[in-house]
Amino acid sequence: MASSFLSFSLLFISLCTADGFLYFMAYRCMFNSTELNDIEYINSYYFNKLEFARFSSSVGEFVGFTEYGLKQAKYWNSVKSYMANARAQKDTYCKSHVDSAYGTALSQSVKPYVVLTSSTPSAGKHRSMLVCSVFDFYPKLIKVSWTRDGQEVTSDVTSTDELADGDWYYQIHSHLEYTPRSGEKISCVVEHASLKEPLVTDWDPSMPESERNKIAIGASGLILGLILSLAGFIYYNTKARGRILVQSN
Repeated sequence: MASSFLSFSLLFISLCTADGFLYFMAYRCMFNSTELNDIEYINSYYFNKLEFARFSSSVGEFVGFTEYGLKQAKYWNSVKSYMANARAQKDTYCKSHVDSAYGTALSQSVKPYVVLTSSTPSAGKHRSMLVCSVFDFYPKLIKVSWTRDGQEVTSDVTSTDELADGDWYYQIHSHLEYTPRSGEKISCVVEHASLKEPLVTDWDPSMPESERNKIAIGASGLILGLILSLAGFIYYNTKARGRILVQSN
């Protein structure tokens, strides 16, 4: 029945696209795992790009969205054989496709990349905040932790949930509040299915090269200004002393 409808739909489209009419169905299987309880089968009916009726396995019957859709949904819900077939699709249609798709998805993984940043504490506070941002990883499951001189830090650590980017990738942000100590080594450690070993990123408290260049240029300007000021002072004193000697003679 489904295959004959598909043939009819394609024929209908080819005959009526010039007039702008379009009637079609769309099947979807929404799932979080391969368990039947985590699968939802959805069959949507469209006319001219407007969905007028839908069957969802989570609802268990057809629902209409337009005047025609309400009438059609009421009719379909009254036909026992049609309803039995629709309710069976979650198992007969979705289950096999989900098993294949889920296995394929789990076999793929994408390595994350890490960005370490710091925030300056407000006036009067001595504690600082490090942020370990982990981007563009798949699958979702990941572990982000902190080490201080090789020892795992378990206090003063907060983290967001894995945040979906909407393109199958995820991101997560972990925060470490700490009091800086001279000579210490702080690292962000990421463990993920895409990595053969943990990804360790050390925090480098030194300034970026751009900031160092600004300071170097400023210091050079200051030194040059002092030299010129000193030279001017010496020149002025020499000229003043010469004038005094001439007036004495």
